[in-house]
Amino acid sequence: MGTNNIISREPMVIKQIKCACEQCDAFEHSVFRSLTADESRLFEDSKICNLYKKGQVIFHEGNRPQGLYCVKDGNVKVFKTGVDGREQIVRMAKKGDVLGYRTLIGEEAYTATAAAIVDSQICLIEKQVFFDILRTNNEMLWSFLHLLANELRNAENFIADLAQKTVRERLAEVLLLLKNKYGCQPSDNQTINVVLTRDELASIVGTATETLIRHLSDFKDEQVIEVKGRKIKILNTKKLFHIANINL
Repeated sequence: MGTNNIISREPMVIKQIKCACEQCDAFEHSVFRSLTADESRLFEDSKICNLYKKGQVIFHEGNRPQGLYCVKDGNVKVFKTGVDGREQIVRMAKKGDVLGYRTLIGEEAYTATAAAIVDSQICLIEKQVFFDILRTNNEMLWSFLHLLANELRNAENFIADLAQKTVRERLAEVLLLLKNKYGCQPSDNQTINVVLTRDELASIVGTATETLIRHLSDFKDEQVIEVKGRKIKILNTKKLFHIANINL
């Protein structure tokens, strides 16, 4: 079963909701934290906030961007679709992350598709308002340059890992990256705080689902992780670093 099976094939009904930037938990740590009062008002006046159900597409590969997307709440996957119809997840986004900024700044069509992996609140900031503020707010400009540099570094690391690391090593590294990005559930401080299907996890690692399941079983037998349904609890972080061939 391919990962694209979770993408909604129903007519897309998007519910518009009301939200304010200053009420967003992630605002103080986001790329928008340097907005002045006047700039914040411009954002609020041009912004649309929508509720996307799990599996609904936020934007499609090949479409032209109409603005900048920001995740107010929820989790999003960004993926490319191969000639065989299989997905390759190239990025995960959580609360406070922005989507489509590279395409928007580069004035090109989307090179990937974004879809909600849980019910998510996504804000859309009008393109011209974003550009107008970016031209005058140097701190926000530097924040986006930093994001672009990080994205380039991550892409280079991903290409190197695919060429040089085994599936076992890549899986260990992906589990560590997910733990670092999403944190762990407060109840045990070990269970990764994001739930992915096996197909989605395999897509991130860059392997077949059957191969991923076999390696997860190996990690479980080695008491590195514990698996309950789609939830993964990391029991031995130090050993994961060792398997991933990453120096502590």
